[in-house]
Amino acid sequence: MRSRARVHAGPGAGHGTSARGPALRHLRPEPRPAAAVAPRSAGAFARQLPAHRPGLCTGSLLDRAATMALYDGEDWFLQLDSHMDFDDGWDERLVAQAEALQAGRPGVVISSYPNAFAFEHGLPVRRSVTQGVLAHVLKPGTQFDPQHPVLAFEAHPVDSERPLRGFHLGAGCLFAPGRFALAFPYDPALYFHGEEQALAARLFTHGWDIVHMPALPIYHLYNDGASGAPPRPLHWDQAHEAKRSLSWWTLEQRSRARLAAVLRGDPLGVYGLGTVRTMAEYAALSGIDYAARTLGPQAYRPLPPA
Repeated sequence: MRSRARVHAGPGAGHGTSARGPALRHLRPEPRPAAAVAPRSAGAFARQLPAHRPGLCTGSLLDRAATMALYDGEDWFLQLDSHMDFDDGWDERLVAQAEALQAGRPGVVISSYPNAFAFEHGLPVRRSVTQGVLAHVLKPGTQFDPQHPVLAFEAHPVDSERPLRGFHLGAGCLFAPGRFALAFPYDPALYFHGEEQALAARLFTHGWDIVHMPALPIYHLYNDGASGAPPRPLHWDQAHEAKRSLSWWTLEQRSRARLAAVLRGDPLGVYGLGTVRTMAEYAALSGIDYAARTLGPQAYRPLPPA
């Protein structure tokens, strides 16, 4: 990955996956312990940012938080999961789109679960489901669990040449002004599930907008058995579980409780909600009412153009 702009590349870290990316019913990019991007062969993923070496016991968000602390005043912030590929000129396109959207807004974040790529004969091949927009919506059939607020999202392809406003984001593919790293430091109390919901709520209530852009110039190697690459281990696999003092399930329960605290507006300082917009306004926009634990029709369909 080469950039002509001043971009802080904040890689994902740790291990994990769940089903929530573009129309493959529906994969979500899994955080992994490297800033491995723009692969040109199946065996060559280049480490771009010499951060710390993530441990297998921490989960992805402690590693994201540590990596974000390396921000050093760059103009732009790019957070990625590993195993990504890029179109030529990706940085100029992201910067141009962000600058066009920024006018009149306190802040804007471009994000989505990216289109897929796979390896064929050792070379990366695009497997895009759309050249339009991948807009985040609730996965069909998703309802609130009585025990926690974690919801399942997917990327819905929309045939649009215009960017669409969003109410959810993909933490493994996120582009924003550099000041994002200072305004929204990663919450180390979260583990994996709920990361994106908490961040979306924080962004919204601080007045920032989430936007899904058309023809996103970033692609992900999904861990779906059809990628042409060996399967990758998950953070909660038994081999990793044996190396940690706390089980992944204990960490997951703590994370769910933290997400609930964020969403109900507990005083969590820099990790909490803002005061520019309310969660009631978020419910009106998205159809997701965390206080009433109801999901309206809008939660399952994309928003209009940004």
